[in-house]
Amino acid sequence: MLRVGLTGGIGSGKSTVSATLASLGAVVVDADAVAREVVERGTPGLAAVVDRFGSGVVGRDGGLDRTALGRVVFGDPEALSDLETLTHPAIWARTAQILDDAGPDAVVVHDMPLLVEKGMGAQYHLVAVVGAAEDVRVRRLVDQRGMSEADARARIAAQADDVARRAAADVWLENEATPEALRATVLRLWHERIEPFDLNLRHGIRSRLSHPTLSASDPDWPAQATRLMARIRQAVGDAAITLDHIGSTAVPGLVAKDVVDLQVGVASFAEADDPGFVASMDSAGFVRAPGQWHDNDKDGTPWPKRFHGSCDPGRVAHVHVREVGSPGWEWALRFRDWLRDDAGERANYATMKTELATSVASTEDYAVAKEPWFDAADGRARVWAAQTSWQPPVTRGQVTAGER
Repeated sequence: MLRVGLTGGIGSGKSTVSATLASLGAVVVDADAVAREVVERGTPGLAAVVDRFGSGVVGRDGGLDRTALGRVVFGDPEALSDLETLTHPAIWARTAQILDDAGPDAVVVHDMPLLVEKGMGAQYHLVAVVGAAEDVRVRRLVDQRGMSEADARARIAAQADDVARRAAADVWLENEATPEALRATVLRLWHERIEPFDLNLRHGIRSRLSHPTLSASDPDWPAQATRLMARIRQAVGDAAITLDHIGSTAVPGLVAKDVVDLQVGVASFAEADDPGFVASMDSAGFVRAPGQWHDNDKDGTPWPKRFHGSCDPGRVAHVHVREVGSPGWEWALRFRDWLRDDAGERANYATMKTELATSVASTEDYAVAKEPWFDAADGRARVWAAQTSWQPPVTRGQVTAGER
């Protein structure tokens, strides 16, 4: 089951995206609709809310007066916390039932307004955020919902800002034009990313680059790595002793193939080979590649690893699983930090990569052709490590994506 989290601030146009995805065949779980359902007239949820907040939150029809309840909890953290304690168990139980009814082959879109505020991004394979400038959203709220401008701006200010939303977004759906333009954008997202992602996930296919084309350094690569590592952490928990963004996309300013490399440090390969670990990674969209995998050693001894790849066609990612403290695990971290620190070596590496990318036919050939440079550079990296007293991270739960 491919799980897509959909969110956006009030007035962003999220409902248009949700409706379009539903028309394309997605099973949409509307968090607001579920929240209303569990407190409908005659439900235990409504009785509990009335018991806590009083009869003033009940309308003339005997149902919940959401406007009245909103006035009680808006701006009152304690009251809001009490409301969530009363309603969330029923909301999540109903959500789980909908997901179960959808079946394992469904594409499920969870329309969740507070996805960012609640830090829920790691629970989905993909997070799509609908965005628009504040003034655009205020105008919509005033014109379409009859809010005062002050009320509209207060509602917007109470939600996550665009900085937080962009950090959570795998896909940013800009919506400052017409509904038709937004629907066209959603159609492209569905056909170009969601459908093939779903196919790959169901059949255990990892996404790949067809040719070793180099891209200019993308300042968003670390944020992408952080989102992927959060999903791995959600999937395997403490089995991942360390999680690190490695490789060229982890080195600011360095040209690289548009592939995010991640390293999962485990206590032993027995944990990495456990069927539960493999199944959890597969389910999270990081499928185990078959066969025996190893790094090109630098000391004459085997450097084994396990290898997983992302199913997401819009974000090719390689996940290298190595034992913490092993030569391959340490080498990946040392090489990354050395290039971050040494501008001259970073430039030398970029030159070599650029020359190779124009002379080899495949990404596999490109990887093999780089190994002689790695072999020669290993000694220089070790000298740097000794001079700087470099040590690799060893803290359980360590996650690194930014600069050292």
